[in-house]
Amino acid sequence: MAHKKLKRFAEIATYPNVFQYPENMKGKWHTVFENQNPVVLELACGKGEYTIALAEKYPGQNFIGVDLKGNRLWKGATYALKKNLKNAVFLRTQIEMIAGYFDKDEVDEIWLTFPDPQLQISRAKKRLTFPRFLREYRKILKKDGVIHLKTDSPDLYNFTKEVIGWYGLNVASDIADVYAQTKIPEDLLIKTYYESLDISKSNKIFYLKFSLPENLKDDDKEFYRYLKEKYATYEKA
Repeated sequence: MAHKKLKRFAEIATYPNVFQYPENMKGKWHTVFENQNPVVLELACGKGEYTIALAEKYPGQNFIGVDLKGNRLWKGATYALKKNLKNAVFLRTQIEMIAGYFDKDEVDEIWLTFPDPQLQISRAKKRLTFPRFLREYRKILKKDGVIHLKTDSPDLYNFTKEVIGWYGLNVASDIADVYAQTKIPEDLLIKTYYESLDISKSNKIFYLKFSLPENLKDDDKEFYRYLKEKYATYEKA
């Protein structure tokens, strides 16, 4: 397994569609794609299934899958190269550093597809919909840019609704059971490896689509205190 990972790391180092901790990329992603099409990010993209599927579905948009694990990125990047998919690339970095790679208003949409729900309330600050992350997204999203959350975790879904209510975010869509809908949005029919695992055993897929206010209030300490009090029974020593 270690040899396989090393081989993949060596391969992506040569891939033209993988950027590993690149410098001076703010405002330059359209030069990578050689067009002015909208830019869409998938954060914590894993193997890149969603990035790839969206890129194939929407050739008039540019997609960037972001993840820290190069071993995972290899699969999506390799597929994109084999299929000559010019509108899909991958960025290897930490999500908390995302604003360092994009300019203001450079990103049109963000997808969070089955991110780690960080179930213990003590790890809530690591959830990708915690306000400190949302502020980073706000720095790069266009004014009318949207965030999509697709998850099988009721905990992450309900937590994100708490964030939405507390911080006054604008909800465009709230689906508590995607596959129970009579008409499912096509973008939500894309299935990833992690969705197939059904790790949470909820037998449901939850979806939220929302946008951020121009200025997201800095009330994180009070919000976290509220969370700890509300979910005290889940806190583990």
